[in-house]
Amino acid sequence: MLTNYETTWYPSNQQIKVLTGKNDIGDIRKMVVHDGHQGPKEIGCSVEFLNWLTDPVKNGGGALTDFGCYGANLMTWLMEGKAPIAVTAITRQIKPDIYPNVDDDATILLEFEDATGIIEASWNWPFGIKDLEVFGTTGYLHAQNSNTLRSRKKDVYEPVLINAPEYTDNLIYISDVLSGKTKPAGDLSSLENNLIVVKILEAARISAKEGRRIILK
Repeated sequence: MLTNYETTWYPSNQQIKVLTGKNDIGDIRKMVVHDGHQGPKEIGCSVEFLNWLTDPVKNGGGALTDFGCYGANLMTWLMEGKAPIAVTAITRQIKPDIYPNVDDDATILLEFEDATGIIEASWNWPFGIKDLEVFGTTGYLHAQNSNTLRSRKKDVYEPVLINAPEYTDNLIYISDVLSGKTKPAGDLSSLENNLIVVKILEAARISAKEGRRIILK
């Protein structure tokens, strides 16, 4: 079983993993992900897809589920497959007239042993956004979109050359997995990673509903 996220194939995200793996910015201390858009109805999603997205049973939630998954996936990957110690979340209904049954804005805090992750998922952004910020002990990396990556070391803020990743297409990737050329264990599409993603999102849903910090076991 594999999970296919759009952000898996962003060369900028892949380059961040390469650089953090080389300790380019020191140990990771904080990760921030902004994911979302103006809202699925506002951007013209099909009726069928909209009905599924806004069904609290079939989809499990609104913006929290729709866009929280990307940050949880990326952060689990950057933390080398480690689950967070605890999850705290706040959700809001900013547009209850449009989305009466689910949240349309969510903020999720992930507590790792030596790092913190902040996921901001929303159907209330003024535009579509999927970015990733990673703060280390000696520097900072910001994937502004799929093909733009910037770095800051002290007072020097500059663009980063993005090397072509091994995969930029899900079909080539799954073909190589099925043929045995590539082992998916631990990567962004892997079952191991995405079981943790589901645990994070479920903990976030409970945290927002009950107003408390959820410790993952």
